[in-house]
Amino acid sequence: MNAVPGPDAPRAELTLRGLIIGIVITLLFTAANVFFGLKAGLTFATSIPAAVISMAILRAMKNATIQENNIVQTVASAAGTLSSIIFVLPGLIIVGWWTGFPFWVSFGICAAGGILGVMYTIPLRRALVTDSDLPYPEGVACAEVLKVGSGEVVEASDSAAVEGGSAGLKAVLVGSVVSALFYIVVQTKLFASDLAQYFRIGDRGAASGYDFSLSFALFAVGHLVGLWVGLAMLFGAIIGWGWAVPHFTLLHPAAGDPSDVAQAAWSHYVRFVGAGAIGVAAIWTLAKLVKPVVSGLSSAMAASRVRKAGKGSTLPRTEQDMPIGIVGLIVLICMLPIAYLLGHFSVVSGLASHTTLLVVGGVIFVLILSFLVSTVCGYMAGLIGSSNSPLSGIGILVVIIAALLLVAGVKSELPADSGKALVAFALFITSIVFAVAAIANNNLQDLKTGQLVDATPWRQQAALVIGVIAGAIVIPPVLGLLNKAYGFLGAPGVNPAHALPAPQAGLISALAQGVIQHNIDWSLIGIGAAVGVGIIILDGILAATTKSVRLPPLAVGLGIYLPTSTTLMIVAGAIVGWYFDKRAERQPKAEAIKQLGVLLASGLIVGESIIGVVVAAIVVFSGKASPLAVVGDSFEQPSVWIGSIAFVLVTYAMYRWIARMGRNS
Repeated sequence: MNAVPGPDAPRAELTLRGLIIGIVITLLFTAANVFFGLKAGLTFATSIPAAVISMAILRAMKNATIQENNIVQTVASAAGTLSSIIFVLPGLIIVGWWTGFPFWVSFGICAAGGILGVMYTIPLRRALVTDSDLPYPEGVACAEVLKVGSGEVVEASDSAAVEGGSAGLKAVLVGSVVSALFYIVVQTKLFASDLAQYFRIGDRGAASGYDFSLSFALFAVGHLVGLWVGLAMLFGAIIGWGWAVPHFTLLHPAAGDPSDVAQAAWSHYVRFVGAGAIGVAAIWTLAKLVKPVVSGLSSAMAASRVRKAGKGSTLPRTEQDMPIGIVGLIVLICMLPIAYLLGHFSVVSGLASHTTLLVVGGVIFVLILSFLVSTVCGYMAGLIGSSNSPLSGIGILVVIIAALLLVAGVKSELPADSGKALVAFALFITSIVFAVAAIANNNLQDLKTGQLVDATPWRQQAALVIGVIAGAIVIPPVLGLLNKAYGFLGAPGVNPAHALPAPQAGLISALAQGVIQHNIDWSLIGIGAAVGVGIIILDGILAATTKSVRLPPLAVGLGIYLPTSTTLMIVAGAIVGWYFDKRAERQPKAEAIKQLGVLLASGLIVGESIIGVVVAAIVVFSGKASPLAVVGDSFEQPSVWIGSIAFVLVTYAMYRWIARMGRNS
């Protein structure tokens, strides 16, 4: 093993070969993420699988460094995250405004919005990464993987020995192999993908249920985010499925299977309650972040003045951001294509009489709201991880604000038949802000990884811009291909049996139409806002009266908004991880054992993520929904029991093995 050079020592980092490898990985991950998101309603973080692939490639080359590996995963993760634009952009197809995805317009939305997202995260880095205790689960996990893969040791402590030694590498590899194999067996349908049960409550039509996704990646996220975030999400899930779903199914009774009734209530009512709770929590988060964000901006400006004065050498390499003057210039340059896109869209949509107002107002809207959204998304990603951050909840809030402004500003002066054009414009401008949000949701996670592996921030920020451009090139043709092959559910003339669900795009489109056509139920948003205020007050009381017990309001909002198939397994992972750490504290080598637990969780995310990419590609190219299935639907009930028992036994065996290895390391 080699000792890590000093933090300011020169090393290979932003290299041509690293950028090329990152861009090649981007092609695969972005395409898979686009399809996966449209089909399943979620995307996966690409940082860790990109880091693993990068390490495998660069190990065969000379003079590879952990920082160069970090650049590769940075490029790939930025592009993979930009694929979250699918949560909004297909809405223009669903409402019947577009029939395809014009390349240059779609590219412009992704590239301009994505680069703006990178720029906005630069002044946030000090506030939300350097001077913050947010857990950044995926960023920390990715850094651990990079450290193990490089074999570099920072210091001769137990935890460092675990990171760089064979024990740490075994933990990552075993976690990766186990989660990958389990995911493959789930795809064969021999193991069920989840443990779910829905039921009626009483005889008046109420229904509810639960759904544990048998996903080691979600379980690992729970281990990494910690006990109180997990319990806050559980509290939110109890509000959502213990009260809200039964309440709304009772108010709106429907015949049919309890699962369909409960899911319909969650989709049509409870998600909006969750969006209201997230909105209030987001505003509260913004209020608390004003001081550190201003401090971060001041630090960035001070660092820029130091460099201009010729004293750049006094600033550590690991704190050298892209100069704030260049950041401001790039932000202004990004506004030029955004202004053009808004102007062009207003003209072709029949809103030409208000082009000036729409362009000027739209640019101001994007400029201000994007920065606010970037702050909230960065905080949420730091709290719960990029993969589980509710980007669609942010999209809901943005499209509501955009639609309300259009109603207040221009609708009264337009013909009665202009409603569809206004809906399209609301979706269009929301997609730009959403591109900013998607990148901000991921970039701070990458910058956290960089901080932990002694990367140079400005080099990583440059790599993020390159990743955004690469993703913006790939996304439009992939979206066009999927639109032609399957279509999106709810779009005119599409066969529902074969269409991709695109659930977030459908929901956000319905919201835009509801606001502009005055048929949205604001009481649901209001209920959620009231719940959010109550949670904020409760969290404040806990903070004032206890030392460690907290109830993060955003995490509670997530628990209401996200499906239980996501939240409950994260909760399980948080509880098991907490119990594992408590047991480890009784052992002589407590820190080493805890570190192995983190590395095991990192490996669990790696394995499932990589195999998820592969299976998504197989689905696309085979044209089959379940290309690996070896049994039919008749095996569903046995697969639930077999899969659940196997998940518990494998989890127990892994943690017991890790604890034993930590004691003997």
